[in-house]
Amino acid sequence: MAQSTLLDALPAAGTHADRAYEIVRERLIMLDIRPGEPINDDRLADEMGFGRTPVREALKRLERERLVVAYPRRGTFATGVDMTDLSDISEIRKQLEPSAAARAARSASLETRDRLSALADEIADISPDEDPREVLRKDIRVHREIYRAAGNPYLEDILVSLDSHATRIWCLFLDRLPDVASHVVEHVALLRAIVDGDEETAAKLTLSHVSGFEQAIRSLL
Repeated sequence: MAQSTLLDALPAAGTHADRAYEIVRERLIMLDIRPGEPINDDRLADEMGFGRTPVREALKRLERERLVVAYPRRGTFATGVDMTDLSDISEIRKQLEPSAAARAARSASLETRDRLSALADEIADISPDEDPREVLRKDIRVHREIYRAAGNPYLEDILVSLDSHATRIWCLFLDRLPDVASHVVEHVALLRAIVDGDEETAAKLTLSHVSGFEQAIRSLL
């Protein structure tokens, strides 16, 4: 199961529960664990070598984020992907993501700007025939880097959660979306606006990107 692009971008530090959380969350986001699929914590613990307690702690966090649901005497399952959530998710993202991008443009450190600049160069090199799943992993990485660059951990947590649910919707239609690479390459201009400290452009491009995602999905419904 490929995890290199996204998980390699995560901090190596943290408890086993933190790492279990990140690994299982990515599998849920990318639909490697399918909606409605039962989650066997013993098997996950064996796979990751972390023991059952860290995995159970991770699953409790994921339940709070509505990525899994636990039923008494039945077990834990991946939540379904409900298309009626698209409007609600997009409504909040349209308000918060432009603010996060503008905040990043305003206050990101020089080190952060250097990292975003390097990421922009990497995204610019995405090929149209690249594996759509790997392209989508890069999209997740860009979003997380921008959220982190905004410098507000509470805002970051909210946006990471919303983006996780949006990505699950995207994965559901990935084989029907015609040009995922172009959608992700849009981030190049956004990243460079943040690096340049251009708050207005960063906010405008972010709103356009979020709206474009919603329109692309709706066109397939």
